[in-house]
Amino acid sequence: MNLDYRQKNYIKRNLRHFSVAKIAADLEVPENEILGYLRKKWSGEKYEKFLANRLAAESTTQGAISSFSFSNFVRDNRLVLAGLAVLVLAVYFNSFFNGFVSDDVQGYALNQKVGDISNIFAGPLRFSPQGLLSVIAYHLGGLHPFAFRVINIFLHLGSTILIFFILSLISKRNIAIVAASLFAVHPILIESVAWISGIPYSLYAFFFFFSFLFYILSKNNKKYLYFSVIFYTLALASSEKAVVLFFALMIYEFAYGSVRLNWKKILPHAFISFLLIVLYLTKIGARVSNVEALSYQQAQGYDNPLIQVPIAIVSYLGLIFWPDKLTLYHTEMSFSRGQFVFIYIIFLLFIGLLIYTFKKNRKAFFWLAFFVIILLPTITPFRISWTVAERYVYLGTLGIFVAVAMLVDKLASFNANAKIVAYSLLIMAIAGLSVRTIIRNADWKSEDSLWFATARVAPSGQNIHNNLGDVYARNGDLQKAVEEFMLAIQINPNYADAYHNLANTYHQMGQTEEAIKNYQKALEINPKIWQSYQNVASIYFEAGDIEAAYANIKKALEINPADPNLQANTKIIEERMQAK
Repeated sequence: MNLDYRQKNYIKRNLRHFSVAKIAADLEVPENEILGYLRKKWSGEKYEKFLANRLAAESTTQGAISSFSFSNFVRDNRLVLAGLAVLVLAVYFNSFFNGFVSDDVQGYALNQKVGDISNIFAGPLRFSPQGLLSVIAYHLGGLHPFAFRVINIFLHLGSTILIFFILSLISKRNIAIVAASLFAVHPILIESVAWISGIPYSLYAFFFFFSFLFYILSKNNKKYLYFSVIFYTLALASSEKAVVLFFALMIYEFAYGSVRLNWKKILPHAFISFLLIVLYLTKIGARVSNVEALSYQQAQGYDNPLIQVPIAIVSYLGLIFWPDKLTLYHTEMSFSRGQFVFIYIIFLLFIGLLIYTFKKNRKAFFWLAFFVIILLPTITPFRISWTVAERYVYLGTLGIFVAVAMLVDKLASFNANAKIVAYSLLIMAIAGLSVRTIIRNADWKSEDSLWFATARVAPSGQNIHNNLGDVYARNGDLQKAVEEFMLAIQINPNYADAYHNLANTYHQMGQTEEAIKNYQKALEINPKIWQSYQNVASIYFEAGDIEAAYANIKKALEINPADPNLQANTKIIEERMQAK
């Protein structure tokens, strides 16, 4: 059989990047046919050198996978694994005893059902790994935040180690060490690690890394594919963001294996994802309504992807390469024409890099595409997510870290001096990122420190000023609290929570008329804020207007009939009415 022009051209374009076995599989020809073509095309010396060097290199990955043993790998790499563990624990040590912050307060500290066994059976798959871990943490450590946070940190440690496992099998050991080290210490990952409520992101990433590892190992042992599917399902049960991960497996085969030969291996992962994608699509309307209710902003309409996607991609790249503007809420999404042009230039350069690596280096293409794939669920036009949130990119950062590690390895291969420079700069970068992570951990120490830190970076966020008002109120600076609540209302005049909190502050200041006016405004916007009815009832009760107090407490009880405090207060008011 003679190779045709298309096949010969394919060999010329891909021989530098793929093994002879993969090229043969893609072209559906015997390997000997390709070797025969090369023997005729090249000189004898060049062909023999190719066989001695290239074919030996091709067998390295295959040999690593076929001879892999977990116990032997751990033994042979114990110093590297210990070093990665030290990195993770060192940079997150000062976060172990941080308090409950932001969503942690309602989700954990004030959640009476946080230790309930029923949490384990929540979610679309009727099993919640997050619920299971919460129950375990609660029964081991009670409501102390350490019991919950330590789980996140050790999930991050586990993911770091799994990254080293995976990359050691499919790339050079140096690349594995560099990428895992960057993942261990980078401060953009803090939101998924040091923040207890960020656990869905660290959890689904942890399960996916296990799934990916077993998928790679299934090349020589099919039983590992079952483990891959099991861990993939656990990733899906941990977060709806995991539904796109089967795309990563497809592009992995495109870059490292053969889609034509291995597409059946991906089918179970794709099938499970497809079922959940259909389920989530049916719930988009409810999700949009929920976002509107929480933010008191209209989420109707669609975002223009030609604007949204470049801003998101470039923002994440900026935070990865220069992580100075880290914040819980990225609200500063307005740009001048010049800034937007600059964003588009960077975005187009990134797209150009994707196209270039697709043609010249498919392994690099896989990792750059991996970064984008992870973000797909959050850059939809449906306005169900923030444009940018650091927790969204937790898993995706690995794609950039591996690309950087490959670049460092390439630069280091030029000569001894280049190697010294490349790795010296890398060590300085890891040291700088570690210091930044340690400093950033302090921002998450308490509610007060978090909101002050957030406001410094994102001063136009309505909820940020609302929370700052709460900080000032707790610390007794009621006038400053009023200013912050009013600023939140100025940003969004339909922000019912801010009106409620402003009313609380006026009540503390003894300005009951202003308090009642703002409670009523809050209820006008959101009639379900039962706390406003309860507090208005309290004001009328103190003023001796028992009938008005009773009318308001009854409305609160209608909204939240199971609350024991409302039940008790209603009884007190009823007794006072009977006494009259």
